[in-house]
Parts: sequence; structure tokens; C-alpha cells
Amino acid sequence: MSSSDSTQTQSISDPYANLGLTKNSDGSFTRTAEFNPTTAACSDPPSSTPLLTKDVPINPHNNTWARIYLPRRKSSSPKLPLVLFFHGGGFVVASAASTFFQSFCSEIALHLPAVMVSVDYRNAPEHRLPAAYDDCTEALLWLKSGDEWLSEHADLSNCYIMGNSAGGNIALRVGLQASRRVDELAPARIRGLILHQPFFGGEERTASEIRLAENKVIPLLMTDVIWELALPVGANRDHEFSNPSMELKLDEVINERWRILVTGYEGDPLIDRQKEVARLLREKGVSVREDFRDGGSHGIEFYDDSFATVFCRVLKSFILAV
Repeated sequence: MSSSDSTQTQSISDPYANLGLTKNSDGSFTRTAEFNPTTAACSDPPSSTPLLTKDVPINPHNNTWARIYLPRRKSSSPKLPLVLFFHGGGFVVASAASTFFQSFCSEIALHLPAVMVSVDYRNAPEHRLPAAYDDCTEALLWLKSGDEWLSEHADLSNCYIMGNSAGGNIALRVGLQASRRVDELAPARIRGLILHQPFFGGEERTASEIRLAENKVIPLLMTDVIWELALPVGANRDHEFSNPSMELKLDEVINERWRILVTGYEGDPLIDRQKEVARLLREKGVSVREDFRDGGSHGIEFYDDSFATVFCRVLKSFILAV
């Protein structure tokens, strides 16, 4: 999962440029550069390759799709858990084809092992929230579509919804939708949520945001700009999409009695927000497992394999602890 350390040293003199955007005089935005390299799927790799991948359409009208990761397995072996994954990128950049998410999902699929379904949803500012929530909820309902890989190799009765960063925010929202639509999802059955370094915000600064305001990975100015681009026009960071302590209704999750894993690192400016979400869930009676660790940073698994290995172990123990 290693990548260049350049992500830690980017300048924030022009936060829009860092996101590959130019702000126009009329308030609109133009994408001027690809934010990150991409990797193509490969459904027929050499026999020595332990993982198959393929891209499948979900909603051609919205140009949404998913990349499925399938570990090679004997036909007689038990079906694998299914993890529906939503990538990060502040709702603004990156895709399911981004090379670092390709590596991340591949590592998880092989380590668990599990069938991973990584969703490519619409990005802001062209498609502001709730577009990403709608796309990812549609992907959840799509799981029962009859895709051959899923029907033959995935245990749809053992599904998890997972996201990192902005994807963690989406995972919680999609989880709420799933808890309201249990019959509609059948035969897929959700067993829990995994919120890995979820991205939340608010108007009042937290202690970790103040302490790490100049953080090189995700400085406070950058998070403010991301929320400006992602939230509905005119909304501030106390909107329910950003700040779950304002209006997020959690009763539906309680009724499902799901297990929820919330993770984070003390070197992440968002750590206090992540702990707050875990507290809110726990106070509502949800079974929450917290894994907050010293050091680290936002997205550290993408450039430090030791953190990636530890996260895979945590994830595996959570999913297997049925």
C-alpha cells in the first residue's frame, strides 16, 4: 500500500489547485488535473496472481460503477464475507480506480479473505451531497443484482459496509438507509459497519483540529475547503451531513443491533470528531468497537505498510468475531 510521501508535504497556498480544481469567476469549478494515478481492473490475470478484479456498471445514467475484488478460491470452499467499500477523497477527488485504493482493497480482500466491492460514486462540487449518499445506497441495493462473481463466491448473508475518510462518513449514512430497508436488501444481510478514519466536521473547532491545524496531510484550511465544495450550497459545517451531533438519527442502527468499528489515529486532526461519533453511537446502545492509536496520520496506510498491516489485523478480528 505504499505510495509517495509527497502527500505529506503539499502546499496549501492554493487549496483548490491541490484538489485539481480552478475556481471560476462565476463560482463554478473546472477540473484542471487528475488528482491521482489509476489502475485498471484485470479479470483474467496469470494463474500465479492471487486476486481477480473487474469493473461492473451500477447506474449508467450517473456513470456509477463498482470494482469487485475476488480472491482465487477452490470451487468447493465456503463462500466469503462481502465488504461493500466506499473510498475517501473528501467527496471531491479520487475514484474506485485510484491506485492507492486498488492496493488498499486488494490487501484487505486477500488478508481477510473477502469479496470486496469498491463503489465509484459521483464527486462534488459537480454533484454535491447527498449525491454520493444516493449513489452508494443504490450500490448497496445492487448487491442482489445477480452478478456472477457475487452469487457464486460471496456470502450475501454476511455483508459489511466499510468506508475510509469521506467514505466512512458515507458508510454511516448508507448504514442508516440499510437499517430502514432490510426486506428490500434481502438476501443481502448487513452484519456491521466499519468507519475507518471517518471524515466529519463542525463549525466549532475541536482540540485536535486546533492542535493539528497545520498538519501536512489534511490541514484545517483544506478540510474547510472540502466542506465548502461538498455540502449543499449555502450550508455550513454544522449541516447534518458534516456534523452528526446535530441531527443524525441513530435509532434505526440500534434496532439492527449491528456491530460498528470506528478507527483513527492521534496524528489525524479529525480524531476528536471520530471519537465523538463513536461516543454518540455507544450512548444510543450500539455495539461499538473503538480502535484509536497513537501516532499515525490521516490515510497513513497508503504510505506506511506497517500501519496497513495492523489495520488489516484489526479488521479481520472484527469481522471474524461473530
